[in-house]
Amino acid sequence: MPQAEVDITVDLVRALLTDQHPDLADLSIIPLANGWDNAIFRVGEELTVRLPRRAMAALLVEHEQRVLPGLATRLPIAIPAPVRVGRPALGYPWRWSLNPWLPGTVAATTALADPLAEAQRLGSFLRALHRPAPADAPPNPYRGHFIGENTPIVTERVGALGGSPGFDADAVLARWAELVDVAPDTAAPRWIHGDLHAANMLVDGGAISAVIDFGDVCAGDPATDLACAWGLFATPQVRDVLRSHAGDIDDATWQRAEAWALHFAIVYLVHSADNPTMGAIGQRLLDSLLTSSGS
Repeated sequence: MPQAEVDITVDLVRALLTDQHPDLADLSIIPLANGWDNAIFRVGEELTVRLPRRAMAALLVEHEQRVLPGLATRLPIAIPAPVRVGRPALGYPWRWSLNPWLPGTVAATTALADPLAEAQRLGSFLRALHRPAPADAPPNPYRGHFIGENTPIVTERVGALGGSPGFDADAVLARWAELVDVAPDTAAPRWIHGDLHAANMLVDGGAISAVIDFGDVCAGDPATDLACAWGLFATPQVRDVLRSHAGDIDDATWQRAEAWALHFAIVYLVHSADNPTMGAIGQRLLDSLLTSSGS
């Protein structure tokens, strides 16, 4: 995980609240997560605060502030649309957000009570999200493009993993070549989450309660998001339920989605040395994809 460029502490969060949102400054502040890009704290009972921990992530928080309030009004599952924003101050260099508290634990470690029902709900969420995006949608060089463009980096990363126990580099590259032999998306770019996996969904009472971490939100090929089907749902039958509720998903889009899933599996495995949760997601994806027939 990249090193933080700013030391974000409870004391810093309280000082920023006192400076900019004084009505919240006396609430409890509890650290929740310190991820690749952001530190997150719970503020009182109803809010969280999300602060970039490195410069690369600062623009992503600004994208969330600009885009998420509008998206939230049409989506059938909750998302962390900022309710207040913060500005650089007191030595902290970037904008930051106050978001609603969303209950649940990550789907990566929490079972779904009824996978068929949740595949339907998540498919409906994606259908509502994947609408045409405006020309000024945030750019993202790593998401939403034609998946075949990722062949050089996938080949490099597979090479890096080649010595890992149980990792069959030849089988992975053969599957990759099969999946990226597909037509590109020719439709107008649509809104996509960009980083939709089991650690970016919350589950409460067995149901998906929120979709979180929209830092990669951008316009592009919805296949990028549809890749989540292989990480969340164990059987082709359940994945097909998601597909049927996500809109008119043709075979080429579904094949690109599977290719994106393989790309993400490799990414998660390469970067999992200090993150066993993402390593487990990557391994589950890889196991599913190497035995999948495309459904």
